[in-house]
Amino acid sequence: MWDFSIGRAMALMGRTSPYIAFRMVIYLGIAVAYVVVTAIGAGIGWGVGGLGDEGAKANLTMWGGIIGFALTAGVLYFLREYLLYMVKAGHIAVLVELLDGQPLPEGQSQVSHGAAVVKRRFAQANVLFALDQIIKGVLRAIIGIVQGLTSFIPGSGNIMGIVKAFLKIAVGFIDEVILAYAIRTQSDNPWASARTALVLYGQNAPNLMKNAAWLTVIVYGITFLLFLLLLAPAGALAYLVPGSWSAAGILFALVFAWALKAALIEPFAITCMMQVYFQAIEGQAPNPEWEERLESVSDKFKDMKGKAEEWVAGRGAAGQQEAGPDQA
Repeated sequence: MWDFSIGRAMALMGRTSPYIAFRMVIYLGIAVAYVVVTAIGAGIGWGVGGLGDEGAKANLTMWGGIIGFALTAGVLYFLREYLLYMVKAGHIAVLVELLDGQPLPEGQSQVSHGAAVVKRRFAQANVLFALDQIIKGVLRAIIGIVQGLTSFIPGSGNIMGIVKAFLKIAVGFIDEVILAYAIRTQSDNPWASARTALVLYGQNAPNLMKNAAWLTVIVYGITFLLFLLLLAPAGALAYLVPGSWSAAGILFALVFAWALKAALIEPFAITCMMQVYFQAIEGQAPNPEWEERLESVSDKFKDMKGKAEEWVAGRGAAGQQEAGPDQA
């Protein structure tokens, strides 16, 4: 059915409990910020609406809440690079070492160690973020290639259509497996290692996509159950919002379900996919045919070669500056 071990993934989650706690603090803090700012916005709307009739008050309460929610979403949008760099990538770095049976350094927190590993590999948050966005684009191209390769099989179009819909959602944690490869190989050039990782992903795509589809069902199934469980407490919380804005209950339940998904369920899914990916590519070399396929269908993949060359040139120039004119 699938090729990952849920037990092993849970065990690794337990061994990275400091990172899980860190993620809980970050994402639940974001959820609380959504609730507080949305409530403040609704309260301002309710207060201003008090100058008019009940209909105006209800409308302004709703719009105040929507504006508060949107403002929080805007702040989160600007924090997305930090969240990827400090939270997700750092956790992946620690998980990679544990998957390979490496001991973590003593006398240093997991979060600090993960951040240090990510900084060595990617230098800056904007580099990692740009790489992550390009990886997502190439992964979508791989999905299209696999769909084309199986189109001659009777009935495969409908099946691949469903799988493709799942994988469009699942790309969010598949891309982090590619980042895990870049960390695992200890390459000095993240663009080159990510390019290699994508080729390896492509040549093992059907099996990896099958596992990603199963994980998508698991992740979003659990998230939906969390949403249902959170409806009652979120509704009670919404009752405290000025004007008792009823829609806020559903909104708050969605926000807290998302926070728990990001803090607990996504790292589980990524750990499972890392198991499958590293097992699938064991002993394999990148297939030149897949490299050609990707270059023919994805400009983003072709751009990665240029980015890799720029990275080498930039590192070389930085090295000469550090050495000084006499040593260079």
